[in-house]
Amino acid sequence: MTKRISSTVIMIVAIAASSALGEKPEKWLDAGDTLAAASEKNAEPSESIKPEEHHERCCPPLPLHNLEGISGAPMTPMAYIGNASCNKQCCGGPVVSYTFLNAGSKEMHVVAITQPLFNRLEFGYAYSHMDLGSLYSDIRDAGMDPGRRNIQLHHFNLRGMLVKENDFGLPLPAITAGVHLKHNHGIRQADRNLGGAISAIGFKHSSGVDFTLTATKMFPTLAFGRPVMLTGGLRLSKAAQIGLLGFGDKYYATFEGSVVYMPTDWLALAYELRSKPDPYKQVPGLIGHESNWQSFAAGWVVNDHMTIAAVFGLMGNVANACEDNSVGIQLRWEF
Repeated sequence: MTKRISSTVIMIVAIAASSALGEKPEKWLDAGDTLAAASEKNAEPSESIKPEEHHERCCPPLPLHNLEGISGAPMTPMAYIGNASCNKQCCGGPVVSYTFLNAGSKEMHVVAITQPLFNRLEFGYAYSHMDLGSLYSDIRDAGMDPGRRNIQLHHFNLRGMLVKENDFGLPLPAITAGVHLKHNHGIRQADRNLGGAISAIGFKHSSGVDFTLTATKMFPTLAFGRPVMLTGGLRLSKAAQIGLLGFGDKYYATFEGSVVYMPTDWLALAYELRSKPDPYKQVPGLIGHESNWQSFAAGWVVNDHMTIAAVFGLMGNVANACEDNSVGIQLRWEF
């Protein structure tokens, strides 16, 4: 596994280096609508771009994809639509990403794609594959066999921007609502192999639907003359560990939000918090209290199409173990 991770990182760095040598990143503050670019007095177009051509610039390759394939920070959504059109010529294509997350003995791989439409809608799909790691071993040590070492989670996402940032001539945040259908492939089989042990602690469904409402507002010169984006949102969900352990029978309301700071045109720094419900009963040594998630992330805008991000996660208890030193990387490309 270590060799596979090393090969992936080397490939990502090689692609990034070749792209960086061939093309410099655009000044994202000159991009326009997608990330609520700075006001005219604070945004200075580059010398090669005339003021009247300001709206023709391409949008920057931000925000990232989260673990569920939604535009946002690594673990939470933002209200902005990924690759929303600045103009019909250079933006508005699909966005693809690959994310690797090492959470202690557990590993997660996520492949995601989103497609913006009409600057208001975002369709998306993500496939998550999680290796159970020490959870599989601990279950076997308890005299049971789940019959599989991994769980696969399918995400089908639809989001619509209800209010664009600064709409109606008012300093409003962007507000986006989302519906997220998830299907867990493997949890039902594991429950059968364990004689209904997961059902006994609260598991009811292998599929579930989350509902999100997210607001994001950018302050162009809030910190040292550079932009800060604040996001807050609510989620209704029946999921246990975002659906990786299946779904219960009751909806819980939780908060999720982030702070993103751009110290330069090519670097984004983020902190995020995702509160999580605790829908299942506990099984000592196997299923513990579900913790809130926090993360610190850094995103490098390589060029007009590619962003590479690194994340350090404080995930607390994930099933059988505390995973407070999780690390991950994401490669994201806009067409």
